[in-house]
Amino acid sequence: MKSNSLDRTRADARITVSARGAVMTVALSGRLDAAGTAAVWNDAVKGVGGTGFTSLVVDCAGVTYLNGSGEALLVKLREMARTSGATFELHNMRDEDRKLVELTWDVELPAYDGKSMERRSLAETLTDAGRQYWQSLRAMIAFVGESSILVGQVLIRPHKVRWKDVLLSCTNVGVDSLFIIVLIGFLMGLIMSFQSAISLQRFGGEIFVPNMLGLVMFREMGPLVTAILLAARSGSAFAAEIGTMKVNEELDALTTMGLSPMRFLVTPKLLSAMMMIPLMTMFFNLASLVGGAVVMLSMGYPLVTFTSRVFSYLSLSDFWGGMLKALVFSFLVAGVGCLRGLQTRSGASAVGLSTTSAVVTGIILIAFADGLFAVAYYYLGF
Repeated sequence: MKSNSLDRTRADARITVSARGAVMTVALSGRLDAAGTAAVWNDAVKGVGGTGFTSLVVDCAGVTYLNGSGEALLVKLREMARTSGATFELHNMRDEDRKLVELTWDVELPAYDGKSMERRSLAETLTDAGRQYWQSLRAMIAFVGESSILVGQVLIRPHKVRWKDVLLSCTNVGVDSLFIIVLIGFLMGLIMSFQSAISLQRFGGEIFVPNMLGLVMFREMGPLVTAILLAARSGSAFAAEIGTMKVNEELDALTTMGLSPMRFLVTPKLLSAMMMIPLMTMFFNLASLVGGAVVMLSMGYPLVTFTSRVFSYLSLSDFWGGMLKALVFSFLVAGVGCLRGLQTRSGASAVGLSTTSAVVTGIILIAFADGLFAVAYYYLGF
């Protein structure tokens, strides 16, 4: 009778693999916890897989502790015996360990065909991408509709709004972002005025720099740059806050208590953004004019000339056209941030992905909306 044995001891676990004829015996002893099982796993798999047999016997007489890790090893050995067409038996197992094993003993391991990734045709890939895009578009349309209804209800029943949450969100969106808005506005006004003055000075037209600066900032750059800055700052914060609540199942808790996440979380953020972003746009415009005034003063022009040139060519339609843009952009910034937060999936990187998606989607929608405004203003004669 031929005998072949393999004896290994690791950590607090011990394994002995012996083959006598067509019967293979695996003797386990010690603690089969995470550390012990990991230490003897490879020896068990290699020892069983290296020899042909018709019967596999696992002797657990020496096992002093068994948890899910050890149970996984037993299931793996059973599957190897089944693959080889051999019988499988468990001997000398303690009653408490047998009760644990019986809980999941009938579960089948998932089959693995050795392919790391499913190969799909181009048509299937495009179809799946189109389906995901359509689902995302439907979710966005539904969110816009529900948000519009909630904002309309605020105008009818303002006493049902949590104004403390709105004021807190206004602080986060407006007051905390005022410094960066004013700084970027000042620098943009300074740089644009300086570059334009250098170019126009060749033709003696630097006096028209205030005209250009006022029109560009109030009609276009003020609302656009402010919205983009707040999309990166406040929109991402909205997505991260709501996304974290989604991962922690706090949104499910609100729904269980009968509270609507849209009304409880999204509405205050929408209202605060729609109130503060137009105001931040005004601060941005003012800071850009200060930057332009610095350039013109350095070139020898008096301040009264700069201010008169700026405001003599600006009309109320320019001002209110920019404010309307800022109002629409504010809805996009807050709405996209909240929507991506509500769509957060589970996982360690889910919140980061939602935050990135909120910023990218917000900037794209802002640029798209700005193009629509440009076409509309052209045909309306603004």
